[in-house]
Order: sequence, then C-alpha cells, then structure tokens
Amino acid sequence: MLWPALQALSTGELSEDQVSWLRETFGLTAGPRTEPPGAADSLAHRRLTDPDGAELVLDLACMNGNAWLFTLFQTTGDKPSAAFVETQRAAFRAAIDHLGLRLVEIEPPATADEVLVIPEDPATAAATAFDLDWDLPEELDGVWGYLRVSADAPREVREVKLRALMNTMVWKEAPARLRAEAQEFLDGH
Repeated sequence: MLWPALQALSTGELSEDQVSWLRETFGLTAGPRTEPPGAADSLAHRRLTDPDGAELVLDLACMNGNAWLFTLFQTTGDKPSAAFVETQRAAFRAAIDHLGLRLVEIEPPATADEVLVIPEDPATAAATAFDLDWDLPEELDGVWGYLRVSADAPREVREVKLRALMNTMVWKEAPARLRAEAQEFLDGH
C-alpha cells in the first residue's frame, strides 16, 4: 500500500506529445503502477529514493480524460525529507504551468493558491439552514484538524481554510468564543 506524501491536482487537455513530455521530464516508465490507491488511473510511474533513503513512487494519473494527478507516494513508514518534497512540489508546479494546466489543489498545501475551496451552494445552504448544529471543536486549535490542516501549516493556508469555514452557514452556529478567536487569528493577533 502506498501513502501520498504530496499530490498536485490540475485540469486541462493534454496531447499525446505533452504526456510524453511529462514522462520524459519526470523519468517515468509508461504503464500504470499496480499498487493502490488509484492504480486504475495511473499512466506512468517510477520508483526512487530520496537523499535520506526513503523509498518513494512518483506517479502520473489521468482521471476523466482531463484531470491530471501528480503524486509522490511513500512506500514505507519513512517519510521523504521536507526538502525533497518541496523540490517535487516545485517540479509539479513547473510542469503544470509549462503545459498550461489549471492548478486545482496541492495536498498538503504550502501556499493559499494550493488550497481547494469549494463554494457553498446557496440552495443547499438555505435548505439546511434550519438543521444546523455546531458539532465541531469549540477552540481554534481543534478546528485545524477538522479543516485537514496542521496547526503548523503556513499561515496563508490556514487563513484560506478558516475563511472558507467562516463563509458557510454552519459558522453562524459556532460558539461566540471560537468566532472571536478565529477573527483574532485573521487579524494577526
């Protein structure tokens, strides 16, 4: 079983020549990997080892013909070094930019533009507004986990995730103390 250490999702149309360019650029072997998760969408991959000895798999997958997923998987419990992950993040972003793809998200995010924010559907929000109960943590430190972001994530990433939560209907039901704590965080206190 593989565990994602870094994933970059983008969308757009790519020609066969562009897919070949991706395989060559990342040194990928044509053909899907067999290990889960997501092996069915895998197009090309390669095994590698980071400078600290962590065994990894670099994978390119295509979903629905125009969603491109670049993933750096760890194959054991050994996490790749932070520097190696950042090198791969830069390489993923450079390839996405070079090919004219639209970045959807990178997980874990390092900058605000790597965060996927799904706008709340007003029709759904209005229909469920009377059923809202706050059943999330009552302190900001606990909310970070719910938002799938660590408390030590870059501040701009935490700000984007927090603002997205604050723009939902359920936020009106959040305890006053939490709302104040969140606003203090956004104000930089």
